[in-house]
Amino acid sequence: MRNQDITIRDPYVITHDGKYYMYGTRSFDCWGPMDGWDVYVSDDLENWSEPHEIYHREPGFWADQNYWAPECYERDGEFRLITTLGCSDGRKKGIYLLVSDSPLGPFHFVSRLTPEDEECIDGTVYEENGKAYVVYSHTLEDVPEGDMCARELSSDWRQPVGEGFRLFSAVDAKWNSIVPFAASEFGIEGDAYFSDGPCLYKMEDGTLVMLWSSWGEGGYSVGLARSDNGSILGTWSHDDDLLVADGGHGMLFRTLEGELRFALHVPNTFYKEHPFFAPVEEHDGKLTIDVTAA
Repeated sequence: MRNQDITIRDPYVITHDGKYYMYGTRSFDCWGPMDGWDVYVSDDLENWSEPHEIYHREPGFWADQNYWAPECYERDGEFRLITTLGCSDGRKKGIYLLVSDSPLGPFHFVSRLTPEDEECIDGTVYEENGKAYVVYSHTLEDVPEGDMCARELSSDWRQPVGEGFRLFSAVDAKWNSIVPFAASEFGIEGDAYFSDGPCLYKMEDGTLVMLWSSWGEGGYSVGLARSDNGSILGTWSHDDDLLVADGGHGMLFRTLEGELRFALHVPNTFYKEHPFFAPVEEHDGKLTIDVTAA
């Protein structure tokens, strides 16, 4: 399969034993009942295996929708899947941990990492000074300002440690726009903003930045926020300029040759999304992402 033959949202890529493994949200059932995730395997980022199912909903398992944005990490001899899950019974969406002894799965459910009483999506993990943090969007359904939050995890990532805390709000970014579908999709009256797709990255000069997605003038977009002290616990501010003006929910990874790439889905059109791996350059404290060939 070629990239254009794969229809997923939120692509996430890791390397393992000289191969690429790509996870993502199934596009065709993204907005309805869902029951699992797949992985695709490649030697060159262009030719991929058929989808291999890494998890399938077991009979009676409570999560029956919002199988979104899986991210896979290899740690301590196991593979850890950080992902969103939701349920049609009304319980709030959250970020969960599943584990496996292989990047091909099968993965097994472990625990919820975000507060039970909060609507949370799009989790990622950032490690700093021997501690791990799950970073996630506290969604506009709860917080119309569009908060991006974090919560410390136990050393094995199985349990949260302490309370979640806010990093920044989408409303504070100058490039951000009011979500035009807040009323029709979420029943929210008044101004509402959203944050999603966090990806943290340490720049060459030590600056900690987060690439994150929201709604800009042209639609789904990617901006950049910076910590003032190189730590997730710092004060965050927003760059005025967008990184990507038509696309979103991406992640940074390095190719087997060491080149920095930004994986995202294009176009941002329901049931037509394909993975794209945009070249990334870093100069003078700024990132440039080339999506012109997408």
